[in-house]
Formats: sequence, C-alpha cells, structure tokens
Amino acid sequence: MGDLRNPKVIWTKGVLFLFLGILSSGILWLRTRDLQVAMLLGIAIWSFCRSYYFAFYVIEHYVDSKYRFAGLGHFLRYTTSKRMPKEID
Repeated sequence: MGDLRNPKVIWTKGVLFLFLGILSSGILWLRTRDLQVAMLLGIAIWSFCRSYYFAFYVIEHYVDSKYRFAGLGHFLRYTTSKRMPKEID
C-alpha cells in the first residue's frame, strides 16, 4: 500500500480519528461519571499526543534531521539502532 496523498481522504481520516477519540472518551466517562476518571483520561490523552509529537516532530527537527519516520514501529527501530545520535551539538 502506498502513501496516502488525497487531501480529502486525509481530512476524512483525521476527522474520523477525532470522532473516535471523543466517542470512546465519552463512553468511558459515562460509564463511571467520576471527575477523577475524566481528568486522568484527559491527562493520558494529552500525554500520548505529546509523546507522538516527540517521536516524529521533535526527533526530526531537533535531534536527527536526516531521518524520516514512517510510523511508531520505525521509531522504535530507530531508538534501538546505532544510527541514533548520542548527543545534540
């Protein structure tokens, strides 16, 4: 399967991800109706978003500009490879 290049399909995919996140978060919160669960869920979602941003944007722009990531599997391979820079200049 090749890269996704159609802007309409990319936007549709993004909207569906947003919809699924809101739907699943809402269902989880409605099952408990606990403010602590809602806050922990929000923190978990925010943290995962930041780690995803780190894995792709931060590494590519601030650590190793020569490497392009194609997914989290590639990022895990990158972190265990000898190619990963040891320090930032």
